[in-house]
Amino acid sequence: MLKENIKQLRKSKGLSQEELAIKLNVVRQTISKWEKGLSVPDSEMLVAISEVFETPVSTLLGENISESKVDDLKAISEKLEIINLQLLQRNNAKRKIIHWLFISLCAITIITFIALYFLNSPYLNWDYNNPEYAVLGVAFQSFEWLFVRTAPIIFIISIIGIILTRKKD
Repeated sequence: MLKENIKQLRKSKGLSQEELAIKLNVVRQTISKWEKGLSVPDSEMLVAISEVFETPVSTLLGENISESKVDDLKAISEKLEIINLQLLQRNNAKRKIIHWLFISLCAITIITFIALYFLNSPYLNWDYNNPEYAVLGVAFQSFEWLFVRTAPIIFIISIIGIILTRKKD
């Protein structure tokens, strides 16, 4: 069912297997396997195929092909809908995690900047004749120098990340 529909739609659009493979970012052999029924595309790929062919996924799955298989197609459509909902939930969970990571990065950047401001570079008063203090002082000064120069960039990127990953209603 699916294999014939993919082949028929590909030919009706005047696409070769290679051209369809390029549009879907897969190898030509994958298209061949689908059309021979040796494998089937996953739900995300079905959506991509339907977009390339400008046809609903239910048509790809053979919704209006025959009456006897309507129940099978309804079951497949329901399963596909469940899979799509699960993918949506997974994508939303990933987006939330990334969103909170950006918020945390912003907070850490601000807290570190405030801490460095109030500490006012205490290592500058150390006795650098002691080799341990000298090495530690250089390490602190290097961190502070690098942080002060990169913190604004990190902060701006974090703000942009927060804006881009916020929930869109």
